[in-house]
Amino acid sequence: MTDLPVLRTVLGDYPHTAPLKNGDVRSARVRLDFLPVAPIHRAFAPMVRDAAYDLCELAVVTALQAVAHGRPVVLLPAVVAARFQRGCLIAHASRPVRPEELKGKRVGVRSYTQTTGMWVRAHLAEDYGLAARDVHWITREGAHVAQYADPAFVTRESHAASLPDLLRAGTVDAAVLGNDLPEGDEFVPVFPDAAARDRQWWRQHGFMPVNHMVAVAASTCRENPAAVREGYALLRRADAAAARADGAPRPTLFGWDRLRGPLESVIDACLAQGLLPRRLSPEEVFGPAREVLGSDAD
Repeated sequence: MTDLPVLRTVLGDYPHTAPLKNGDVRSARVRLDFLPVAPIHRAFAPMVRDAAYDLCELAVVTALQAVAHGRPVVLLPAVVAARFQRGCLIAHASRPVRPEELKGKRVGVRSYTQTTGMWVRAHLAEDYGLAARDVHWITREGAHVAQYADPAFVTRESHAASLPDLLRAGTVDAAVLGNDLPEGDEFVPVFPDAAARDRQWWRQHGFMPVNHMVAVAASTCRENPAAVREGYALLRRADAAAARADGAPRPTLFGWDRLRGPLESVIDACLAQGLLPRRLSPEEVFGPAREVLGSDAD
């Protein structure tokens, strides 16, 4: 086992990654060396700026920006995290606000490039005709891809206060939160019937909004393509091993054919929001991975 190729790996804790982390799913051809990074988004900048890992979870907006700006990563056709997003836009219960009232308002989000924020803005445009530029976005962090600059309607205010604290103080009218969404009744969703509308969206589009995919360092693809192919195979095997109710929305998605439509939806939303410098084609995004994976990418 000590002679196996090793892939330095960063993946979040999910039911479909647990078989990899606990050793239930393993390979005789490669070993995944899991590195602890929490929260997971702290791995994104080192990956797209310095290729700090061999195999790494990556937010889809960050991944597309990395491709557009020629960063040294290769995006695999593997979605490892997806979720419904409308419930992630919240307001303080003492100052509720409706989506159509957000024009000209201040809305907080960790970063303008955060994928959850991208989806919330896409839903605001789809449901209420509210464009990204119609809102004053208040951010606390910049982009993971250093070459990207925020649009003029985005203001970075590196407050010590958290987004919930900014809501409590009335500094922002609403805020986008993801895995750190607070519990309790102090905050209320901005989208009415968010869960029902999300399920309707899923029935219409056939996939959950994509959050995180998996990328590989370009140097690893060049130096050890066989290990990359085996790493991708392990991701698919672990996903198959995770129990999931039939017919339920899936937080995972694999393969070029199944990902083409979802990826085009994300690209459209990114272009509308000023997140990409130009239109990317799915072939450009996944071409390098298809060269490495061959038929396994289908």
